Amino acid sequence: MSSPRASMTGCTAYPDSVVETDDARFFMVRGEDGSKHLVMDGDGASFQGERHGDRLLCSPNAWNAALLRDILPWLRPQPLGLQTSMGFGDRLGLATPGHARAAEQYRDVAPIFAQQSVRENARTGRSPQQVVDDAMWGLFQAGWRSPWGADADHLKSVEELEDFVAAGYTLYTIDPGEHVDDEAAASPPAKLERKLEGLPWNRLETSVEDLERRFLGRSFCMGPIEIRLDREALFRAAAKYGRAILQTARMYRHLTAQMSTSRRARATGHAFDLEVSVDETETATTPEEHLFIAHELRRLGVAWVSLAPRYVGRFEKGVDYIGDLEVFEQQMTKHAAIAQAYGPYKLSVHSGSDKFSIYPIIAGATSGLVHVKTAGTSYLEALRTVAQVDPFLFRRILTIACDYYTKDRATYHVSGQLSKVCPIGEYDDDELPDLLSQFDVRQVLHVTYGSVLDRLGDRLRAALKEHEELYADLLTRHFERHLKPFAGRRPERGTA
Repeated sequence: MSSPRASMTGCTAYPDSVVETDDARFFMVRGEDGSKHLVMDGDGASFQGERHGDRLLCSPNAWNAALLRDILPWLRPQPLGLQTSMGFGDRLGLATPGHARAAEQYRDVAPIFAQQSVRENARTGRSPQQVVDDAMWGLFQAGWRSPWGADADHLKSVEELEDFVAAGYTLYTIDPGEHVDDEAAASPPAKLERKLEGLPWNRLETSVEDLERRFLGRSFCMGPIEIRLDREALFRAAAKYGRAILQTARMYRHLTAQMSTSRRARATGHAFDLEVSVDETETATTPEEHLFIAHELRRLGVAWVSLAPRYVGRFEKGVDYIGDLEVFEQQMTKHAAIAQAYGPYKLSVHSGSDKFSIYPIIAGATSGLVHVKTAGTSYLEALRTVAQVDPFLFRRILTIACDYYTKDRATYHVSGQLSKVCPIGEYDDDELPDLLSQFDVRQVLHVTYGSVLDRLGDRLRAALKEHEELYADLLTRHFERHLKPFAGRRPERGTA
């Protein structure tokens, strides 16, 4: 197909975006100021735009996005089931073309191009609908035609579900971490008994006696892995995760009800993927506790596609895994056996970006039944872009990051130290991009994105739009390293 000839003065077309239907022709153009527009050759009566001869020049707004999704169904997110998958979080709404370019080379890793948590939306000033629409326009520009997903990440309450359901999300990550009792992991027996007595057994639809009948005196064999829970291990698991299991079941039932009446959900037959996440806690999830969680969720009728335990070691933001690789592999092998026996379902790895040392371990242990989430690493590549093209702006960004790091790090697992982030004036301009490879600098920049965007968001986005090809190239190279270890894994398709 030949590239469209944009008749609008100063506009350049993206040839990969060209789509022809029976009634119209669509493509994306870029204006001299970096703005993007949808161009339609055809009637276009329902689209909002300005007529230029036989063409309609349309803003990439929510109205036009919804119309385009109805015409081009591959622009709608879909449930991805048990496919090996990776989440491409995008805090700025500009990274999807680069993400798609990398994902294009590894088609057997299913992409989730729209992924944002409630916390990230609050700090970036974006809505769930904006996140999906930004990803969709980026995919349209890149010519992406394969299935992709949208992840409503780290949902903590039923009140947070509505906007994501209305926006057509297809993966819902339930985070009951606030209901996990980390103290139970080390409580003495007497205190553990009190914690157990305080659980809402009627709402859990069970009792201590029923719990003992289900677990004690049994061997749970999962391939080469055998797990037995004694009374203390069972009570500790129940005290630690009982309320979290109840919250997950409550949110799952509420979500199921909402999806059954959602207009957007009709496009997927009201199907959705569910993830259960207990990763943002202080204590690791033992294999015994993982088995308990899976067993009880299944008993309560919850159907899930992926589960994120709190793994051993440290999964800090924007840096490689910190911990004993041999211990991690031993534990991951057990977690994978449980996921295979009780689903099968995928193991999900949160704060999964840049964990290059353990990707081969994860890929091997799970045989492709895995989902890896990334988010802030794309923002760091945006800052690497700025460091190359606008050193003055990058210096201002790092200065703000240092000023707000102490406050902003409170809700993240990071150990980067301000004292190790040298004064920015000590570096020449050509040395600034290399700062994005330093442990402490990466973490200081990673968690302060909200403070930076509040003050320099417009400048940052303008620089990235002006140099969008460089940003896309950096993202492509960066994510090729993330995707390659998981390529070639083909787990069974479908849902758990």
